[in-house]
Amino acid sequence: MHILPELPYDKNSLNPVITEEGFDYHHGKHHNAYVTNLNKLTSDNEMADWDLKTIIKHSFTNQQTGLFNNAAQHFNHSFYWDCLSPNGGGSPTGEIAEMINRDFGGFEQFKTQFSDTAAKLFGSGWAWLVLNKEGKLEIQPLKDAHTPITADLNPLLTLDVWEHAYYIDHRNQRPRFIEGFWDIVNWDFANINLNGK
Repeated sequence: MHILPELPYDKNSLNPVITEEGFDYHHGKHHNAYVTNLNKLTSDNEMADWDLKTIIKHSFTNQQTGLFNNAAQHFNHSFYWDCLSPNGGGSPTGEIAEMINRDFGGFEQFKTQFSDTAAKLFGSGWAWLVLNKEGKLEIQPLKDAHTPITADLNPLLTLDVWEHAYYIDHRNQRPRFIEGFWDIVNWDFANINLNGK
């Protein structure tokens, strides 16, 4: 049984980047729908006891599109909520800061490249910061429900650029939403994921 995770902060704490109403729709309706659909698809078969990543990889390999979309979106959203923090923003610290400097030439260069990637992703999808198999950071734009774990990449941070992520609070202004992300990005979570490699 898959469960909608509680948000790790108050729904008013990321205002004005994401408002309480924004969370009510994005977390309470959209994410909840993926969890509900996933449980319907897995509750009465062998996948009932599988963990989420196993379901994602299995459904991706076997081209079970409906199952993959709901499982991957549950993972992506659960990960995304932790990428945000009312105590976040500013420049990165710790190991992630050192690696950003090494692989992108500095935070401002990284921020520009990540923001451009997120803004230019056509349609719906996610902008990811991942650690690749060579131990270097990469920015990856992934369409729809796609997720780095199907390529055995280690996800560090993500930004949801599906329209439902920002339309309540920013209408069609995706770049304004992306700019707000840098005020609430959770570098501590990125460092935790990096050290979990």
